[in-house]
Amino acid sequence: MTSLSAAFDPRRNSIGFLRWFLAFAVIFSHAGPIAGFYGGKDLGTQWSDEQSLGGVAVCGFFFLSGFLITRSKMGRSTTPRFFWHRILRIYPGWFLALLTTAFVLAPIAWYREKGTWDGFWDATSDSPLTYFANNFTLILHQLNIAGMGTSIPQYSHGISDWNGSAWTLAFEFRAYLLVGALGVFGALANRIVGTLVASAIIGLAMLQWLGLGLGNLPTALPILSDFRALLLLAPFAWGIIFCLWMDRIPIDDRLAIACLAVAFATYAKGGWLVFGQYAFAYFIMWFAVRVPITRWDRYGDFSYGIYIIGWPLMVFATYFGLQKHGLIVYHLVVIIGVHVYAVLSWHLIEKPAMSLKNWTPRWYLRWLDGRGGIGTRRMIASVRSHAVLTGKVVR
Repeated sequence: MTSLSAAFDPRRNSIGFLRWFLAFAVIFSHAGPIAGFYGGKDLGTQWSDEQSLGGVAVCGFFFLSGFLITRSKMGRSTTPRFFWHRILRIYPGWFLALLTTAFVLAPIAWYREKGTWDGFWDATSDSPLTYFANNFTLILHQLNIAGMGTSIPQYSHGISDWNGSAWTLAFEFRAYLLVGALGVFGALANRIVGTLVASAIIGLAMLQWLGLGLGNLPTALPILSDFRALLLLAPFAWGIIFCLWMDRIPIDDRLAIACLAVAFATYAKGGWLVFGQYAFAYFIMWFAVRVPITRWDRYGDFSYGIYIIGWPLMVFATYFGLQKHGLIVYHLVVIIGVHVYAVLSWHLIEKPAMSLKNWTPRWYLRWLDGRGGIGTRRMIASVRSHAVLTGKVVR
């Protein structure tokens, strides 16, 4: 039987396609409350009492992220380099989405609704001028802009957010902190220890979903201070375990079919959050290695841009009454719109930012040099030679 380590090829897999597909699952799900489709509810909640289709997709995102980010940390990069890579991947694209929302989409929508600019730029509450500053850390302190949204469908469902999907980004970065800490303390070098930590997170999540209560434990652990942390960290921790035990996890067609059946059954009948989502995670990993759609992202990785701009563009479309033309027209325009944005975001912002991943500041080299020692000198030589090979100037 083939193991995951033998079957997984980082250059030949379907993870790029899966992330793209999952991003659109989130978009389609949120079209319910944003545009008034599906009875004004997230798609999927008509069949499941536990999770929407968007929630299923986010589970898949965090599982794949847990697997890939752990592989990255277990590589040869140092902890500062690891976090530098993560910052470059998540923040530049997020900054662009914030600026686009506050200074392009929101003002056009305001003018469409009011017929004037009066009251927008000088709004005394939730000003567009503070939207970036209040949200750039990934923690959302300002959801609305200038009190907008009272005339569009989502307001009737108690929602006035300009980017209701983005709350997951802060938890994604918390997961990066978790992996970084596991690496620093050697928990990834010893997979038993790493597995115990990941299993503890999954166990806590199971206790929460079973309604057994956690007392004051989340308060004692800041990373779990929000119940949503367990919702997202549990599949991420499952991805960590998959990475740590790649050589022992079988890739079996029959097991994949069984896991998919379990995922469907628990989603419809109950038990998705307790164990169904983990079966679903196995299936998407099986799909990633057994159905290698290898050239899907040959023009770029657009899934992140699609994810973070999907909600703002859907809200923007409702200001022009696009939802009145029906579900198909609405979705088609949104699909085209998010792709155009994601392509521009990738090629103008995200890809150039990622090109800086091997950049090393001169002060860091001077600091290393000051520490002295054979090991340090070897590290400096390695950094410099890598900079030369990759064409990155050490500044």
